[in-house]
Amino acid sequence: MDLPEDDEELVNCVVSGRVPSYSLESKLGDCFRAAKIRREAVQRLTGRSVEGLPLEGFDYDSILGQCCEMPVGYVQIPVGIAGPLLLNGCEYSVPMATTEGCLVASTNRGCKAIYSSGGATCVLIRDAMTRAPVVRFSSAKRATELKFFLEDPLNFDTLSLVFNKSSRFARLQGIQCAIAGKNLYIRFSCSTGDAMGMNMVSKGVQNVLDFLQNDFPDMDVIGISGGDALLRMPGNYCSDKKPAAINWIEGRGKSVVCEAVITGDVVSKDPAQNIESSHCITMMEAVNDGKDLHISVTMPSIEVGTVGGGTQLASQSACLSLLGVKGASKESPGSNPALLATIVAGSVLAGELSLMSAISAGQLVKSHMKYNRSSRDITKISS
Repeated sequence: MDLPEDDEELVNCVVSGRVPSYSLESKLGDCFRAAKIRREAVQRLTGRSVEGLPLEGFDYDSILGQCCEMPVGYVQIPVGIAGPLLLNGCEYSVPMATTEGCLVASTNRGCKAIYSSGGATCVLIRDAMTRAPVVRFSSAKRATELKFFLEDPLNFDTLSLVFNKSSRFARLQGIQCAIAGKNLYIRFSCSTGDAMGMNMVSKGVQNVLDFLQNDFPDMDVIGISGGDALLRMPGNYCSDKKPAAINWIEGRGKSVVCEAVITGDVVSKDPAQNIESSHCITMMEAVNDGKDLHISVTMPSIEVGTVGGGTQLASQSACLSLLGVKGASKESPGSNPALLATIVAGSVLAGELSLMSAISAGQLVKSHMKYNRSSRDITKISS
């Protein structure tokens, strides 16, 4: 149907169902107008107002076909700055978007303690994105044959060649297999340049699966975990967007360890009191005859990128630029997201240090009661 030029008529068309809400951008060729019309239609259909949700002041063209579908506005989150964070000899002002009072102030306090003690050291120990399809055979014996084929070093170069065709930057690093009955779970690990790279690795996995069908035509692909149209049942061996032991043990994305020694004059009390309260991910111990505190965080699955996704949006791009990691590095591909991961770990180290200090000093509840409670009378705020 021909679209009416009047916005009011367009809203009525969306409300009545004559014009699908999802088609407004393509039919109008104006992303802001599409969001405005959709927003009004939603309010009429629900009988509820979204007046407090901003509409103007956002570039809706920048998210067309990516980031968000059928937008009706955007959410504003305050951004504070913690730092300077002294990490590997360099200073970083760390932007933090949050609505939790005390969080930026606490991280800033941790940054100050780290700075006063000579800074933190951070090391990237692994860098590999993963994707894990699950395939099924008629017998466990047949599944085992594919397992042996994939794990044979003599076949790795051929599989790498097939996998790497998916991208200029994707490079296969390893294949790990696990069997459960007739099912074979195949975990592919690859480097992804400056992107986080989950789409990149999914394409590479699809290439390999297509290649394997030639020698294993009886292989039934059950799903690419988080992947494409083949997805019917996730393999869950990645493991994507969920806590999993395999990601702690093997890592996913950037695996980083960050440490600092907080000197006694900064700690100002017996640091050994903190030890029992934190171990595994965050570890603390008294060093130098109990005078100083050694603190470390080990983060095996930091999934970050500096290109792709929402990194091109104005707010996100500005924060990446502030950290000096915006976009791709021409001199050293992959170095920007690696640096971003270390900054994340360093910021976590600062936050953990301040948190444990607040707990040991009995300041945690007091600070939240003081700074994390609104002084406005909510009964006077219109709904």
